[in-house]
Amino acid sequence: MNKLLKYREKLNLTQKQLSEMSNISVRTIQRIEAGQELKGHTLSALSKVLEINKEKLVQDNSDKKEANIRLIKLINMSSLLLLIVPLGSIILPLIIMYWKKEVNSITKQIVSLQILWTLSFPLIVLIVIFLGNLFPLSKQTVPLTMLLLILVNAYIIIRNTVELDKNKKLYISLKFSLI
Repeated sequence: MNKLLKYREKLNLTQKQLSEMSNISVRTIQRIEAGQELKGHTLSALSKVLEINKEKLVQDNSDKKEANIRLIKLINMSSLLLLIVPLGSIILPLIIMYWKKEVNSITKQIVSLQILWTLSFPLIVLIVIFLGNLFPLSKQTVPLTMLLLILVNAYIIIRNTVELDKNKKLYISLKFSLI
């Protein structure tokens, strides 16, 4: 439960009453109770009206952040669907990302990386086929190249999941976002 909401209800105040007492708009109070970060003048005014220390009023988001990291890891691991379904490494992460409303820079990076990988995959395979026509290569070259590319993508996904677990960021990412 949001700390502002908890303290407001403890004093049996409505949002409108708290708004009038603190000179903070009702809409701002609603946003804070919905999860917006409390800071600056608003934090000072509300802590004064509620007669509590500012630190007690600031929402501790560590549980929410941990839940988000788990969801981000799920979005990243869902990219492994590529092994079974073509374009699955893009579609499933996008579905989860928008369904769970976890659209942030990390999830955008995950999907962008998979889009770039999906576009690069056939291009690399076509280059290998072209080189196979120019130079005498084994018939196994194309399937081995495809297998190697799938394994590299699986490594990227797993390595990013491990890094998300340790440092809450991606190990392998792009400098830009495609979405």
